[in-house]
Amino acid sequence: MLRLTWVQPEDLLGHELHQAALDGREPGVIAARWKAAGGMAAPLRAGASPNPPSRYLRQLARDLLDELADLPSRFADQEPTDLARIKAICPQWPTQATASRTPATPAPAAGSRAAGAARVGAGGTPPARASETPRPQPPPPAAYEAAWLGRAVGCLLGKPVEKLPLEAIRQLAKSTGNWPLTSYFTAKGVPPDLLTAHPWNRRSAPTSLAENIDGMPEDDDLNYPLLNLLLLQRHGKHFTTADVATLWLDELPAGRTFTAERIAYRNLLLGLEPPHTARHRNPFREWIGALIRADVHGWTNPGDPAAAAEQAHRDATLTHTANGVYAAMFTAATIATATTGTHDIHTCLRTGLTVVPPGSRLAKATRQAIQLAQETPDFDKVVDELHATHSPTHHWVHAIPNTALIAAALTHANGDFTASICKAVSGGWDTDSNGATAGSIAALLTGTPAALPDRWTAPLKNRLATSVGDFDGTGLDALAHLTHLEASRP
Repeated sequence: MLRLTWVQPEDLLGHELHQAALDGREPGVIAARWKAAGGMAAPLRAGASPNPPSRYLRQLARDLLDELADLPSRFADQEPTDLARIKAICPQWPTQATASRTPATPAPAAGSRAAGAARVGAGGTPPARASETPRPQPPPPAAYEAAWLGRAVGCLLGKPVEKLPLEAIRQLAKSTGNWPLTSYFTAKGVPPDLLTAHPWNRRSAPTSLAENIDGMPEDDDLNYPLLNLLLLQRHGKHFTTADVATLWLDELPAGRTFTAERIAYRNLLLGLEPPHTARHRNPFREWIGALIRADVHGWTNPGDPAAAAEQAHRDATLTHTANGVYAAMFTAATIATATTGTHDIHTCLRTGLTVVPPGSRLAKATRQAIQLAQETPDFDKVVDELHATHSPTHHWVHAIPNTALIAAALTHANGDFTASICKAVSGGWDTDSNGATAGSIAALLTGTPAALPDRWTAPLKNRLATSVGDFDGTGLDALAHLTHLEASRP
């Protein structure tokens, strides 16, 4: 029997009850009605429960989803989704850069601590707003090739252990002498009973364990950057959210979407228009999906975090609201700062926080994670504290804990590529997405593919598998040139 994941009303209701409790609504009465009717909790790790409910229960789930959507949130003022309101409550929103013909400054050595004092402190106080400055020219294609490679490597590292609990990831790595992580996961040497208790991700193990890697396999963490390249090629940097929707319907197979993206896709087919596509019966609207689409927006706006964040906002609001949108804006602004090649990772993260409402849950969690990483030498203890704080209340794909973990990993690694991806993946939760984003940023800071260890990049064979457009089998060096072209356009 086909149980399509991420769309069944009876499964969405459990997730929406959880989301309501997080975003300041009071779902207790509705939760009691659902439980009294025999409704089930949301599946913990699967996208759908195994058995269909009665017609009555399914209709009740639809009705309760709509009732939950009408409940007021006490966080509405400090967590808006509208861009004008976001900018109004961000006191250090960066000044938009202007076009310039000034060549970019060469990238500093990876891992520089020269600007260590600029790290985000306990209060996350960003720098004073600078006067308007010329926008740097894009870096050479080599920097973009490094970023594409870094994104692919980090994603690939995290794929076999996606969905596994933290302790399982640690046990699997330790059983092969790969802890702390320093290389791709392998099944060679893992005790059979451990694999029985904690099997690898079923879809990913055949293509992402060290002994199986033969090029970069398809993954949504790479599909979305490809889609956003197409988006810029067709519509330029002033695309609309409707342009994103049209592109998806033309180029993105529905079966390659998950969580909030699948819900928005369904809503488009129902005739809904953005931004309502992000809100209608979509309990995943604060999950990580918009964050993994943000890289291209940062890459193509070097030195202009404001423009990168606004571009990411137009993309994200097709599928997400509030903290789900902020995660994408934060990532895009961080990457736009890194793309100049003139800042260390701590300055990049600090700048990323300037486009996030400071009173939002995502901003608070990210600031706390950065501070924790600064103060704690043992990264395992950082991860344990993050899990103790977020795991009891957040789904493993939610944007808030995952964004916090990415920021902590990048901070603790101090710009080092291998340390960044290994710390991000070793922290659990959405391992492939976190590894991809951390890898993209850390690799970009190196400025060149030559700075990335061959043990990470050689297995990719400069070949990317995808179902998006005509990109299947494309080399990452070719994607770098296409990205440079879009970054160079006005």
